Amino acid sequence: MTERIPDISPSLIEVDEALPRYKSSRQHARALVVQGLYSMWLSSNDAPMVRIDTERALGFRAADGEYFRAAWAGVTAAQPELEGLMFNHLDRTEEELSPIERAILCLGVWELRDRVDIPYKVVINEAVELAKRFGGTDGHKYVNGVLDKLAPSLRAPEWAAAHPSQ
Repeated sequence: MTERIPDISPSLIEVDEALPRYKSSRQHARALVVQGLYSMWLSSNDAPMVRIDTERALGFRAADGEYFRAAWAGVTAAQPELEGLMFNHLDRTEEELSPIERAILCLGVWELRDRVDIPYKVVINEAVELAKRFGGTDGHKYVNGVLDKLAPSLRAPEWAAAHPSQ
């Protein structure tokens, strides 16, 4: 007997109005990117289909749509490179990394690498908050540690200015 994998496309995810709201539309967009990546990897659906489903999902209007589309395109197009950067700083194999932590790290690495308009401390903090919300018990600590190790190389001038004695 084969096990049936449930359909977890974002358009079928019910929104629990009792859940805390995001402080900003950009935080909501980040959460949708993470949920979309998770859905894509577990369902093996292609990125354009998952993006369309996510944009049609209940609650998408509360998100920063422009940021969502930029992040989605950036992360899905550069996923191998982003993962290459982060896997150099992992203390576990790819198979041992949870899909949620993987999605959060891919988004965080993309923001560190490609969105210099967002301070690196904000990138790390937002990733930690996503890990607290969606990840395992101590997933936020792991996400924080990996992104903190990447920040000096991906944001060298900004990191040096924040750490003049190092």
